[in-house]
Amino acid sequence: MYKILVVEDDEIISRQTVSFLETWGYDAKRVTHFDQVVETWMEYAPDLILMDISLPYKNGYYWTEKIRMYSKVPIIFVSSANDNMNIVMAITRGADDFIAKPFDLQVLVAKIQAMLRRTYDFSGKTDLLTHKEVQFNINDNIVTYQGKSVELTKNEGKILRLLMEKKETIVPREELMEYLWKTDYYVDENALSVNVNRVRKKLERIGVKDLIQTRKGIGYIV
Repeated sequence: MYKILVVEDDEIISRQTVSFLETWGYDAKRVTHFDQVVETWMEYAPDLILMDISLPYKNGYYWTEKIRMYSKVPIIFVSSANDNMNIVMAITRGADDFIAKPFDLQVLVAKIQAMLRRTYDFSGKTDLLTHKEVQFNINDNIVTYQGKSVELTKNEGKILRLLMEKKETIVPREELMEYLWKTDYYVDENALSVNVNRVRKKLERIGVKDLIQTRKGIGYIV
């Protein structure tokens, strides 16, 4: 299930958008603290972002530049400021597309589907990683163990994938952080710890305990 973060301060529009996206099978979330857009993005780890221009505290250009320091996640601007200058500014700051308000929700979904199709692999190929009876399908982020399954988020899946691809080898924290966020800029190490702990908790739901081991001060190993 693809996750979409809606950065829109008009509560009516944001709630309608989230509700409509959920009817299409997406996991959608509204930003509610507009001074913490980057923090919300890191915690939620969406596959696509819908970004307004006019926002409290800082505008959409600012937040897009901040996110682009860490990630290439698709960003679609949705704004009534749809003159050529704002469209050009959005694209040059890192946006992948621009939708003018007012917009038709069906058109919005079509744009989202096209963007996800271009960005992510739809080949349907099944790739399984296996270690200690744990099977991980890297295409749909499903972990299976003794007949039970659990779905991971994109970032959770990336963590488990890298660790299982390098099983029985310590993966340094720095390598995991660069793999997750594709950046040389500073990222709070606590963000990695939070994501690793989420993977552990989900694995425990299906009976997998102590698969991911911590090597203090170095990294992780499975």
